[in-house]
Amino acid sequence: MKQKIPNTFGLTVFAQNVVTVTSPEQLQQVWQDNYQNLPIMIIGEGSNTLFTCDFDGIIIVNRIKGITISETEQAWHLKVGAGETWHDLVSTTIKQNIPGLENLALIPGCVGSAPIQNIGAYGVEFQKVADYVELLELATGKIITVTDGQYGYRESIFKKEYLQGYAVINVGIKLPKQWQPVLTYGELRNFDPKIVTAKMIFDKVCEIRCSKLPDPKVLGNGGSFFKNPVIDKIVADKLLEIYPNMPIYPQANHQTKLAAGWLIDQCGLKSYQIGGAAVHQQQALVLVNKDQATAQDVVELARHIKKCVLQKFSVNLSPEIRFIGNSGEIDADNYL
Repeated sequence: MKQKIPNTFGLTVFAQNVVTVTSPEQLQQVWQDNYQNLPIMIIGEGSNTLFTCDFDGIIIVNRIKGITISETEQAWHLKVGAGETWHDLVSTTIKQNIPGLENLALIPGCVGSAPIQNIGAYGVEFQKVADYVELLELATGKIITVTDGQYGYRESIFKKEYLQGYAVINVGIKLPKQWQPVLTYGELRNFDPKIVTAKMIFDKVCEIRCSKLPDPKVLGNGGSFFKNPVIDKIVADKLLEIYPNMPIYPQANHQTKLAAGWLIDQCGLKSYQIGGAAVHQQQALVLVNKDQATAQDVVELARHIKKCVLQKFSVNLSPEIRFIGNSGEIDADNYL
């Protein structure tokens, strides 16, 4: 009997089997017990993921837990199980007066996804705090420690070389004791860097996210659907002449990052709906399951958004959400 796949979009999608594991040994056992050689996929909470159809294999839900904190004169060192909820980790550090993760509050998903996706928000990306990632080689049970994640914008080596045959089991995080607040985005700019605390930033980020972003438990969604596009500065400057209020974020190498949510909003797409899927009325970057949406409703909506933004701005949006087909991850750009 097929089992429903947990996913924050709240889509009704099924797999041949769904197994929850709480240890590396159990994870490897499930992998090795796959006598039929069915496709296998490991997930955390099923956030940042769109199952485009039923999955023809086994879904392993990683619930390897544990938070160990040690310190040196220079830094705090955290070893965190991949199955811990990311926001719970951030909350724990704030309660223990350990700054450094406050900008990343309320990002949905599990800790194991953080290095894979190089999660980021409010001017901070995971790579800033990354120390190491422990991977389980599923065929052998060998544990590999990777210290260079080759991080990019929502990219890492774990999306490529280590996607097949490996699983993240622990994540190492290093938080320097010489803390410098990051106040480069949005309302955080209003803080005085001389007196601001990590708790103040944490509280503000939570307040902003709660006001703009829907709770997946209430309104199914996968988080930010599209990446913020990074384009050539010359192209961005030409767009600025037409749209002087357009938010821009200068990058290295003569590149400029644009706000995908703003571009979608300018196309008049807030609350736009196809089938049961809709653009969220307060944050255009989030697509929601408004009324028993199917995966194809979400896909068609994303296609429409991509087409509208391309026509209006000549800017190509690329999904941040990972698309999963019947046997594994598929190229989201090509699918749209």
